[in-house]
Amino acid sequence: MHEHSRELDAIEDSVLGFARRRTQLDPVPLGAPRTREELYADCGETITEEGIGGVEAMRLFTDVLDPASLSVDYTRYLSFVPAAPTEASVLFDLVVGASSIYGGSWIEGAGAVFAENQALRWVADLAGLPAQAGGVFVPGGTMGNLSAMVAARDSAAKKHSGVPQRWAFVTSAQSHSSVAAMARVMDADVIAVDTDSSFKLTGDAVAEVLQEHGHRVAAVVATSGTTNLGVIDDLVGISAACREHDVWMHVDGAYGGAALASPKTRPLFDGIEHADSFIVDPHKWLFAPFDCCALLYRNPDAARDAHAQHADYLTWLDEWGDWNPSDFAVHLTRRARGLPFWFSLAVHGTKAYADAIDVTMDLSRYAARQIEAADHLELLVDPVLSIVVFARKGWNDEQYRTWSECVMREGSAFVVPSRHLGEACYRFCFVNPRTTEQDIDAIIERMMSET
Repeated sequence: MHEHSRELDAIEDSVLGFARRRTQLDPVPLGAPRTREELYADCGETITEEGIGGVEAMRLFTDVLDPASLSVDYTRYLSFVPAAPTEASVLFDLVVGASSIYGGSWIEGAGAVFAENQALRWVADLAGLPAQAGGVFVPGGTMGNLSAMVAARDSAAKKHSGVPQRWAFVTSAQSHSSVAAMARVMDADVIAVDTDSSFKLTGDAVAEVLQEHGHRVAAVVATSGTTNLGVIDDLVGISAACREHDVWMHVDGAYGGAALASPKTRPLFDGIEHADSFIVDPHKWLFAPFDCCALLYRNPDAARDAHAQHADYLTWLDEWGDWNPSDFAVHLTRRARGLPFWFSLAVHGTKAYADAIDVTMDLSRYAARQIEAADHLELLVDPVLSIVVFARKGWNDEQYRTWSECVMREGSAFVVPSRHLGEACYRFCFVNPRTTEQDIDAIIERMMSET
């Protein structure tokens, strides 16, 4: 199994050929989910005592399993938060896997960690964080939020002479579901604060809550680009309230933080430079493959104090420098998942990233105009970033679901219902620069018909 053979030569050719064809594919097909029974009928048992061989395993993936998985980089995949990894980043992901690099410590992965840290530094500079800021790439925004919240709680415990019976995190009613989920993991409370008329969490509202509950608040979690609406909280006001009450400020920019890369949209994030921690997912709007979340701390020592694991067999690692990525999040073993992002940045340059962000922002503005002009649609919220939320006039929940499933099955779009103020709606989320105005027009026209 670990000896090279002619069969492995054939597997290499097949795997690399698939990757080459997939990255060059234009257009990318959407794919369609199938039931377990349907997949079993075509695949049967794939894990057997003798093995089915590389040729057959690759055939099953290519012909059966891959088409039954949605392509998140399909140009009309506009639901949730899609992805649009560059060809360079996808291909380098193969290199990362082939290199067998352990990315948890400097001595074991110095070259990889050095490159990852340069990518992290670019993100930190976009946010205006100080020179000592640093962090690590983790799997996704949920793990990034959890790790930052743990560091915030640890820091707060050291400030207070007594620990409250239950810690609390202050956040917006519009914040990502992971904030409440991670608070449950930590056995902490969430104080969800109502937003203003534009669905922003404001500094005044935060200050009021901190005045009442500040003694047990471990952090305020602001959002720079809410997942459902794309709204950026009042970061200037929130940062002022946090500084006044000496409370950790975390900014969840998993989706929206990518827009820091464009000079046109960077001013929307004023105040983020005061964050104590910040996340953004390059696998969303910064064109990296899954899974990749950049987690940054203003003071990495605070994160290290909270997260570093200590064991006899680990002590030698610290003798080779004090930058072990495993010290900065809830993990020990880690893949050097930031390398495909680094490689693409190095290949294309940062201006290409700014230009791609601008393309998707232009798409959102175009979509909003077309929705406003369409008699059968209603724009519900003026877009801030690249999310456009709208209603199909006259439809009930079932009609929304029926239409979405119909266009998914026919492979013409992936646009699923969401909810806004308790009512069904649709939302476009543009992160793919290959999406065109013609794609938008086709979907809007298709919405004239229920099926």
